[in-house]
Amino acid sequence: MQDALQEIKRGADELLVEAELIEKFKTGRPLRIKAGFDPTAPDLHLGHTVLLNKLRQFQLLGHQVVFLIGDFTGMIGDPTGKNTTRPPLTPEAVIENAKTYQEQVFKILDPGLTEVRFNSEWMNGMGSVGMIRLAATHTVARMLERDDFHKRYTSQQPIAIHEFLYPLIQGYDSVALEADVELGGTDQKFNLLMGREMQKHHGQAPQCILTMPLLEGMDGVNKMSKSLGNYIGINEPPQEIFGKLMSISDDLMWRYIQLLSFEPLQVVEGWKRQVADGANPRNIKVGFAQEIVARFHDAAAATQALAEFEARFQKGALPEDMPEISLASAEGGIAVPQLLKQAGLVASTSDAMRQIAGGGVRLDGERVVDKGMLVLPGATVVAQVGKRRFARVTII
Repeated sequence: MQDALQEIKRGADELLVEAELIEKFKTGRPLRIKAGFDPTAPDLHLGHTVLLNKLRQFQLLGHQVVFLIGDFTGMIGDPTGKNTTRPPLTPEAVIENAKTYQEQVFKILDPGLTEVRFNSEWMNGMGSVGMIRLAATHTVARMLERDDFHKRYTSQQPIAIHEFLYPLIQGYDSVALEADVELGGTDQKFNLLMGREMQKHHGQAPQCILTMPLLEGMDGVNKMSKSLGNYIGINEPPQEIFGKLMSISDDLMWRYIQLLSFEPLQVVEGWKRQVADGANPRNIKVGFAQEIVARFHDAAAATQALAEFEARFQKGALPEDMPEISLASAEGGIAVPQLLKQAGLVASTSDAMRQIAGGGVRLDGERVVDKGMLVLPGATVVAQVGKRRFARVTII
């Protein structure tokens, strides 16, 4: 039991209440492990998988995961961490996003030990009387104890009445599902505790709570986010995932391994001893990158990604799958920033100019230093931005 408990606590921020979880384990029955996901961002990155990985660990210990898609709460909009009222999703958007979620999560979770539920199953039938009774279980003062609500209230920013319903409904979800354990990010603690209170109110044994930290992005500073561009998407090509993981710092590598690797704790401790004894951290990083690529693609893709990485960065070879692009230009040619933008290698011409200024742009292997450089009609060049973005561009 102690080994199982250590594995569950691995990388976690807080376990409430540990003694209660031990008692639940002692019953010998498969526990119901709940995690809720609002289908608002269906393109998952590694930051999203921190919770999924922990759910998978519970499955490996023989427990049943309840993957709750909050289609009802998704139409309210989770106010957690927001300083303004969040607009609700349309029912059509919720349904479409939910489908995409299911397609992605089974790259990690075992379908045979996963129960996919939607909280509209019980919330649609609750009715107005039931909702009023639910709202009567807590006071406004209790809701204002939540940090984001409190900050908005004291700064005189508006809080809509329906936003108070979100944590109440999330708490009631635990009642409807008879959850033994609920997982969530550290920013969800108030909502997770609400589940315990709701279960006590309905005569159920309160769920235990396991909070997981928010994973830093590739910059090692900010939370992983698509909007910040510091993310690694699970649907990205194998070479892109591998290359991004190889680019993270050695210190950040250990953080990623702690939260994302499925290797046993004893193995990870062995890696740390090897590095302490002088081994190159790069070797550990290669193995970890292959593990992640294999998880979201397959073992063959992981092997190929390593081979291409070594060929590209150790031997200077060009990628085999480089896109071939033809671009129209004016009679005098096309400026390099515009070429990079049209070829899809940068997000904008201003981004291209920043890359040039930083020395990150090459044409046919030569670093570009002149932001006004023109590529003439009829020319074909290999354009490169950074270490991983290539395209063979023909100007017509």
